Amino acid sequence: MSTGNAPARPAGPPRPMGGRPGGPFGGPIPVEKSMNFGPSARRLLRRLRPERGRVALVILLGVLSVVLAVIGPKLLGEATNIVFEGAISADLPPGATKAQIIAQLEAAGETQRVDLLRGMNLTPGRGIDFGALAGVLGVTLAVYVLSSVFGWLQALILNVVTQRTVLRLREDVEHKLHRLPLSYFDRMQRGELLSRVTNDIDNISQSLQQTVSQLLNSLLTVIGILVMMFVLSPLLSLIALITIPLTLLVTTLIARRSQKLFVQQWTHTGTLNAQIEEGYSGHSLVKVFGRHREVRARFAEKNEELYRASFGAQFVSGIIMPSLMFIGNLVYVAIAVVGGLLVANGSMRLGDVQAFIQYSRQFTQPLSQLGAMANLLQSGVASAERVFELLDAREQSPDPEQPARPAHATGRLAFEQVSFRYEADKPLIEDLSLVAEPGHTVAIVGPTGAGKTTLVNLILRFYELDGGRITLDGVDITTMSRSELRSRMGMVLQDTWLFAGTIRDNIAYGRPDATEEEILEAARAAYVDRFVHSLPDGYDTLLEDEGGNVSAGEKQLITIARAFLARPSVLILDEATSSVDTRTELLVQRAMSSLRKDRTSFVIAHRLSTIRDADLILVMEKGSIVEQGTHAELLAAGGAYAALYAAQFAAPLELEEPLPAAGSR
Repeated sequence: MSTGNAPARPAGPPRPMGGRPGGPFGGPIPVEKSMNFGPSARRLLRRLRPERGRVALVILLGVLSVVLAVIGPKLLGEATNIVFEGAISADLPPGATKAQIIAQLEAAGETQRVDLLRGMNLTPGRGIDFGALAGVLGVTLAVYVLSSVFGWLQALILNVVTQRTVLRLREDVEHKLHRLPLSYFDRMQRGELLSRVTNDIDNISQSLQQTVSQLLNSLLTVIGILVMMFVLSPLLSLIALITIPLTLLVTTLIARRSQKLFVQQWTHTGTLNAQIEEGYSGHSLVKVFGRHREVRARFAEKNEELYRASFGAQFVSGIIMPSLMFIGNLVYVAIAVVGGLLVANGSMRLGDVQAFIQYSRQFTQPLSQLGAMANLLQSGVASAERVFELLDAREQSPDPEQPARPAHATGRLAFEQVSFRYEADKPLIEDLSLVAEPGHTVAIVGPTGAGKTTLVNLILRFYELDGGRITLDGVDITTMSRSELRSRMGMVLQDTWLFAGTIRDNIAYGRPDATEEEILEAARAAYVDRFVHSLPDGYDTLLEDEGGNVSAGEKQLITIARAFLARPSVLILDEATSSVDTRTELLVQRAMSSLRKDRTSFVIAHRLSTIRDADLILVMEKGSIVEQGTHAELLAAGGAYAALYAAQFAAPLELEEPLPAAGSR
C-alpha cells in the first residue's frame, strides 16, 4: 500500500459539471435531466440476464399459479350451478322430463320461464346434489392451495433473483468508482455521489422487488382471464375489453406527467444529501463564522424543493389507481346487467355469469395493480438512470496488458518536458523537466495555485499528462500498472485520513502483511508510541469519526507512521507536518532523515524552515519552475525564493493600500 491519506485536491480543478453555485459553501448543484424511460427500463431488466435459469423458473411457477387461480372461479361457478339448478329441480314435478316441463310451460305461454329453464341441466324432483357439490368444492380448495404454494415459491425465487441482481449492481458501482479518474470526484459533490451509491440503489432494489413479481403475475393473469372470459361469453368479453384501452390511456397520460417529477425528486434528494453532508462535515466552521442561518435557510430551500417534487410525484401518480378503479366499476355494472339478461333468456347459466363477474373483477384488478405500480416503476427507473450515469462515466485509461516493472527500485524520478492543464484553454504546467536522484530530497515551494500538488498528482497518475513523460527508475510510468506504480510510493498529506478502526489497523494500512514488531517500529519512528500509551486501550484504541478522539497532530503522526511502514521507493510529503507542534516537527524531521535514506523524497512546503536541508529546492510559479538550487544558493540569488523567505521571516510588510474603515464600501 502506498498512500497514507486520501488524494489531494488539485491546485486548479475543473469547473463543476453542469452545476451552478448553490451549496452552503458554493458547491455545485446537479443539473436536472429529463428521463429516457424506455431505454433505462430495458437496461435495468437486462441486468437480470445472469439469472436466466431462475427467471425461467419464476415464469413457470407464475404460469402454474395463475392458471390454477384462473380455474378457481369457473369451478365455483359450477358449484353455483349445482346449487341453483338443484333448487329449481326440487320445485319441478318428479318423474317428468325437462322437455315435457318446457312443453307444458310453452303451452301455458310462460316464454320467459321457458328461456330460463332451457339453459339449465335439470333433474325434476331431485334437488341439490350435495355429493357433486362437495366434489367440486374439494377440487376448488385444492386448486387454490396449489396456486398459493406456487405463488409462494415464485416470490421466494424472485427475491433471490432481485437481491443477486442488486448485489452485482453494487459490485459494479464499487468497481467503477475505483476506475474513475480523480477529475470525476472533483466535479461531483460527495453527498450527491453517496446518494447514488446508497439511496438510489436501495430504491432500485425495492422497486424490482415490488414490481417485477406483480408485473409478471398481472400480465399472466390478464392473459388467463381473457381466455376464460372468451370461453364463457364472447359478448361479455368484448364489454370487458373496453377496460384495456381506457386503462392504457389513463395510465400513459398520468405517468407522463409524474415521470418528470420523479426525476426531480431523486435529483433533489441527491442535492439535499450533498448539502447535509457538506454542512455536517464543516459544522464547526459554520459555527465559527456564524453562517448557521444561511446554511439553515439553504437547507430549508432545498428541503422545500424536495418536498414539492416528492409531493407532486406521489400525488400525480396516485391518481392512477382511483381512475382505474372507477373504470373497472363502470365495466362491472355493464357486465352484471348484460349477464343478467343473458341468464334470463337462457343464453348463459347463472354460475357462468357469476364466474364471469369474478373474472371481470380479477381482470380489472391486475390492470389497477399495473397502474398502482407505475409510480414505483418510474421511481426505480429514475434511480436506475442516475446509477447508469455513474456506470457510464468516462474511466481512466486502462493499464497496459503487459505492464513494465523497473528492474531496480532505487526511486530515481525524472520529468521530461512535461505539460499538463486541467482545462484546455488554461495552461498550467508547460515543458517541465527535472530529475530527482535516489536518496535526494526535493522540496517544492511556491504560492498557492502554482502547481505544487498538481506535480504530485501527476507522479501518482491521478491525472494523465498532456505532453512529455515521467519515468521511475528509467521506466515510463504510463507503461506501468497504477497499482505497481503506487505501491512504490508513500504519501502523507496535510489533510489526514483515518478510518474507523484501531490505531494499529490504521498504521497497518500502509502494509497489511506487516508484523506486529514492524508496526510498533513504525509507530516509534513517527513518535506515535509517545502518546498512544496515554490512551485507555493503547494501540487497540478505536478511532471514531475519522479520528475524532485524537488531536489533529496525533492524527498526522499516525498517517506518517503508515508511510514509514510502507517503506516506499518514493516518499511524498504534502505539508505533512503542518498539524504538529514545533518540537514534534523537529522529532519527525529527524525520523524522516533515516526514512529518506536511499529514497527519493518530494516535500511540498509552505513553511520554508522545514526544507532548509533539502538537496534541491524547486520554486514554482504558474506551473513553471522559475528557480532551483539549495537553500543557500537560492537565498544568495535573491530571486523568488529569497522573496518568499523574507516574507515569512522578515517583519510584516506594510500594506500598499490601507484597509477601508468599518462599514465603508
